[in-house]
Amino acid sequence: MILLDDVVKYYPGDKKPALDNISLHIQPKEFVFLVGKSGAGKSTLIKMLTKEETPTSGKVMVGGIDYEYMKKRHIPHLRRRIGVVFQDFKLLPNRTVYENVAFALEIVGVSNAEIRRTVPKVLELVGLADQGHKFPGQLSGGQRQRVAIARSMARQPKILIADEPTGNLDPETSWGIVHLLEEINNFGTTILVTTHDEKIVNQLRRRVITLSHGKIIGDQKEGGHYNLDAASIQLNKRPLASVQSERPSVEQIRRATTETSKPHLIKTATNIPQAERIAEDMNRFHVDVHAAERAKRSVDADSARKRAVTKARRKLVQ
Repeated sequence: MILLDDVVKYYPGDKKPALDNISLHIQPKEFVFLVGKSGAGKSTLIKMLTKEETPTSGKVMVGGIDYEYMKKRHIPHLRRRIGVVFQDFKLLPNRTVYENVAFALEIVGVSNAEIRRTVPKVLELVGLADQGHKFPGQLSGGQRQRVAIARSMARQPKILIADEPTGNLDPETSWGIVHLLEEINNFGTTILVTTHDEKIVNQLRRRVITLSHGKIIGDQKEGGHYNLDAASIQLNKRPLASVQSERPSVEQIRRATTETSKPHLIKTATNIPQAERIAEDMNRFHVDVHAAERAKRSVDADSARKRAVTKARRKLVQ
């Protein structure tokens, strides 16, 4: 889940905030459109979620993790759990489709065997099973966007952020990308899409959050439509304050996260030290950073005990 609580962001030298008291709650598995004119604050909000920017004040929590207490060394692990798809694709031109997707796994230490299993499945998901040998320059715009989505999904993120994914595409290709995002959402991934495409927003009728001058001026929970006029937005016939009051508090989310965490479900990953694996996987199961730190200390203590036992056994043998 995603929670922003009274978030304010000022950039150096600016008199007005880029984000002005933003309070927002997105449930797991939701599909949400984020709309607004250029300069409304959409990009800044996304950078808050990926921790490229920090708020001047307020609280940001994603997956039960309170960003205020996150240490710098944990940020790469966080970003591996949040997939981001960009309007300009950001593919490596000198690598094939297969290699572009595989690269996202290589940099986090996934084994070659796991890469060989994962990449074909992800390419099949996005409809590019027979295009793995081609280079980005040999693909259409829609195909390149599908490669970008495949690369973001390779690590099986809980959240996928698509920043203007159809901005450079023709209408027919745009709908193909949107339907792909819907399919990914059906698998349980939370989807957040920023867009200026009025037709797509109006036809899908999903939740629509509208930003203007750094403020949320509309949050249409169901059957949302594209409307940038604050005066005419109807929030399911309820005032915005009523909709925002339904957000759980930070403490409620912390308690729910702690109560539902299951450390015994932790799995291992290749080529990552044991303590870092546990910290990463605690993030995967939506446990806060403090729990991850406790797990790391527990691993260190357990290792020390094992070394002591081994040393004692050697002495007995001697």
